[in-house]
Amino acid sequence: MNVGLIIIGDEILSGKRQDKHLARVIELLAARGMSLSWAHYLGDDRAAISAELRQAFASGDLVFSCGGIGATPDDHTRQAAAAALGQDLTLHPEARELIWQRVCEMAREQGQQADPEHPDTLRRFQMGMFPAGAQIIPNPYNRIPGFYVGSVYFVPGFPVMAHPMIEWVLDQRHADLQRVVATRERSMIVLGALEATLSPLMERIEAEFPGIKVFSLPSVDHPQWGRHIELGVKGEAEALDPAYQALKAGLVQFGASIGTELVR
Repeated sequence: MNVGLIIIGDEILSGKRQDKHLARVIELLAARGMSLSWAHYLGDDRAAISAELRQAFASGDLVFSCGGIGATPDDHTRQAAAAALGQDLTLHPEARELIWQRVCEMAREQGQQADPEHPDTLRRFQMGMFPAGAQIIPNPYNRIPGFYVGSVYFVPGFPVMAHPMIEWVLDQRHADLQRVVATRERSMIVLGALEATLSPLMERIEAEFPGIKVFSLPSVDHPQWGRHIELGVKGEAEALDPAYQALKAGLVQFGASIGTELVR
């Protein structure tokens, strides 16, 4: 099951805010022996979000969508999800109760009486309007829930809320995807070689060691190594070392110069 990430918000694309989701989601997955297959960034465009979500629902992937589930005019994700599913938005009863609890807490903090019919309260209830049939994701930060349909999960754009919610999804909904043996990497800095000439060696290693992936990261202006290629293998620990040694032996036969070796 591939894992995908959708990050929504004009503020990310304009540079007003730096994305903090991608790196953290990669960390959360890696801690569970999982990895991210793809990530897409979108602005606050309802049609574009709906098209992206339509593909996500059809893919069968485990997908996290971050952002745009609030109740302001620039929040479009809930509506786009409903459109992608061909469903109406309905007020989820459990979401309404959680939002009402939050409203009451805020009123008490301000020494006021909560009013379920106040315009501000009614606007907050809109955050519990989800596509028909959706289920909620608990929010430990302020109770305002996210939601999910199938294996597509919707969380707020705020990292302090989104990341614990993603952890809940991984541990409570998809523990079966977690692997006891995590993926590892071993690589080396290769000097005096070109990617094109190393491709046959890379293909041979992948053919000889099923489940192992060979990767190549070239650089032309590294401050320490200058022009070089970071060449390595990644996969389960048991098969990693033999594949790495075979790759290294192939480089020696090729006549390339091997510098620093790395383990992740």
